[in-house]
Amino acid sequence: MLMLKILVVEDDDSLLNLYRIVLEKQGYEALPAHHGEEAWNIMEREHVDLIITDVLMPVMDGYQFVRSVRDVYPEIPILMITAKDDFASKSMGFTLGTDDYMTKPVDMEEMVLRVRALLRRSNIVFAKKLTVRATLLDYDAMTVSREGSAVMLTPKEFQLLYKLLSYPDKIFTRKQLMEDIWGLESQSDTQTIDVHINRLRRHFENNPDFEIITIRGLGYKAVISA
Repeated sequence: MLMLKILVVEDDDSLLNLYRIVLEKQGYEALPAHHGEEAWNIMEREHVDLIITDVLMPVMDGYQFVRSVRDVYPEIPILMITAKDDFASKSMGFTLGTDDYMTKPVDMEEMVLRVRALLRRSNIVFAKKLTVRATLLDYDAMTVSREGSAVMLTPKEFQLLYKLLSYPDKIFTRKQLMEDIWGLESQSDTQTIDVHINRLRRHFENNPDFEIITIRGLGYKAVISA
């Protein structure tokens, strides 16, 4: 199962640590940052499935951060958590692209419920099925089917294809894919990614719905046919 990564942006170390502990107990990987600029540095090297951000922070505040994220990543769910509970602040957050809003002090159980709801809405892994034109990926069965013909993949092959097709046109580095699919403790090297990509290409060389593209010097991306 893929571990979803949640970027937590909060300048208060005690709260940042609390959010991290709660999220990790729920099976997520929490990526901590103290302000928007530090968060962007993380996003340049890590794939992020959801963002939790404070508003009042140094260097780059939450509003600036949300605005900048929405310019580049319109699909990432964002939960804003702040002490500012007035209507004007909430309106500003939603106008800039926040998906949900909580005020401090935060109930941790409610935060987890909201995170789950946002991830379900974003149709990442919880849906367990992904449709790419006429191709259906079934996470539970680890199969890829099209027009009645199904291909059974190994778990790693399936997870790799599912990851790429969940974010069409997004470039993933070999390191990102290795950490997401094989985990940080894996002893395999990044050439393992190349081997699995080649297998996927052989499996789906006659599938007209998508193509896995090599980005020289960077990694791979999936392109969905027009």
